[in-house]
Amino acid sequence: MPGQQNTVEFGLRAVQFSRLTRRGILLGLSLPQLIVLAIGVLSIVGALYAGGGMLLAWTAPAWLLCAALAWTPVGGRKLIEWVPVTVQWMARTQARQTVFRRRIVKLRPAGTLALPGDAAALREWEDPETGAAMIHDPHAQTLTAIIGVSHPAFVLLDPGEQERRVATWGRVLATTCRSGRIARLQVCERTLPDGGSGLVEWWHRHGHDDGSWASTVYRELIDRAGPAGERHATTISLALDLRASARQVRTNGGGIKGAAAVLRQEMATLVTALRAAELTVGGWLTPAEVAVILRSAYDPATAALLERHSDIGHSLATAGPVAVTESWDRLRSDSAFHTVLWVSELPRSQVYPGFLAPVLLSSGIQRAFSLICTPIRSDQAARDIRRKKTELISDAAQRQKIGQIEDASQTAEYGDVLQQEADLTAGHGVLRYTGLISVSAPTPEELDTAVAAIEQAAIQASCETRRLVGQQAQAFTVAALPLCRTV
Repeated sequence: MPGQQNTVEFGLRAVQFSRLTRRGILLGLSLPQLIVLAIGVLSIVGALYAGGGMLLAWTAPAWLLCAALAWTPVGGRKLIEWVPVTVQWMARTQARQTVFRRRIVKLRPAGTLALPGDAAALREWEDPETGAAMIHDPHAQTLTAIIGVSHPAFVLLDPGEQERRVATWGRVLATTCRSGRIARLQVCERTLPDGGSGLVEWWHRHGHDDGSWASTVYRELIDRAGPAGERHATTISLALDLRASARQVRTNGGGIKGAAAVLRQEMATLVTALRAAELTVGGWLTPAEVAVILRSAYDPATAALLERHSDIGHSLATAGPVAVTESWDRLRSDSAFHTVLWVSELPRSQVYPGFLAPVLLSSGIQRAFSLICTPIRSDQAARDIRRKKTELISDAAQRQKIGQIEDASQTAEYGDVLQQEADLTAGHGVLRYTGLISVSAPTPEELDTAVAAIEQAAIQASCETRRLVGQQAQAFTVAALPLCRTV
C-alpha cells in the first residue's frame, strides 16, 4: 500500500497540447479563400445576368480557377495561400536578396552584427556591469541577453524527480508571463562537434610537460586530436519588450543604457527562477562567446577549431558568414547546407514531458532545436479566449442552420479553448510556442539524409514537421541563432 501511494503521488503525469488553430473567418474559410470565392461567385452571377448560359460558358475558366485556388490543397495549404509566398519569393529573387557576399574592403559600422538579410539591422551593446552581450533589434524594439545553462539527463531521472523538475520549469515560465515586459523567451539546444577541449584542459591541469619523450607524445596527440564526438549546448535567451517597458526605461535614464538597466532586473529574476528549478546556470554570454555561436552556426567546420583556440573568431564584427545563398527549401553558407523544419503540430494525445527525446537525442546529426515562448498578458489572453469562444459558437450555429455536420476537430478545438480559460482562471500563464529545427550537413545528399532522420524522429515524438519554403534565410537566423527573433 505505501508503495502504491507513492506511485500515485509522485508518478509522472501526462500532458496534452492544444491543437493548431485552423479556424477561418466564416465557416472555416480564411480571408484569401473568401476573396477568391467572392470573385468567382460575382463572375458567375454577372455572366448569368449579362448573357445567360453562353457567357457563363465563356467565363468558366475564371470561376473554375477561383474554385481551384480556394479549395485545392498543396503542401498543407490551399493554392490561394501559396500566392503571396510565391510572389514574395520571386520579388526577392529578382532583387538578388537571396544572395549575400561579405564585402571585405568595406567595413561595417561599429556595433553592428555582420549578419545577412533583415538580421543586419541588429546592434550589439556590451553591458558594463555584467559584461553580457545585449542584442538590440531596432525594428522589433527588443533587447536580448543570452545565458548558458546545463542540466542532468532528464530521461535518466526517476518519474518523481522528472515531475518535480517539470513543475519547477513551469514556475520559470509563469515568471515570464507575470512580468509584462518580456517579449519572448527562447530555449535553444544545439549539437556541436566535441573539439577535444576537455582533453586539453585535463592536460594543463594534470599533465607534466617535462620535455620527456612520453610527455611530448601525449602533447602532440592531444594537439592533433580531432572531434571525438558531439556534445549538447543549451542557451536561454531573454528579450525585453522596449515598448511595454518604455516608462521603466525612461526612469532609468532612457536610451540603450536605461533599457540595459531594466533588462538587468529581468535577468536577475530569471537567474533566480532557473536556480530554483535546479538548473546549473552559467554566466551571461559575452560578445566573444556570442561571436563563437554565430560563426559556428554558419560555418560548422570551424566549430571545433574555435572551441580549442580562445584567441580566434571571438569578434562580433567578423562573426557573420562570408557567403550565403538561399534557395526555395534550403540555405547554403560557408561550409554547410542548412534546412529549417517547423514543428507544425505538437502531440494531440497525452504524452509525457520527455516526448521530445527522439529528436533531442538523435546522434550523428548536427542540428539546433529552438523553442520560442511568447508570453501573453492575462488581460490580453482573456480577451483572445473570449473572442475564440464567440467565433466558435457562432460558427457552430451557422453550420447548424445550413445543415452542415459538426466536425470532431472543431469540438476538440472548443474543448481546448475551455481548458485554456480554466487554466487562466486558476492563475496560470498563457504562452504561445513556436518550435523550429535547423539541420546542417556538409553536402546536399547528407542534408537530405539528416532531414529524413529528423522527420522520422519527430514522428516517434508524436510531432508533425514541415519544411519551410521561401523563407529559409530568415528562419535560419531564428532557429539556429539564440537571438530571440521570430519568423
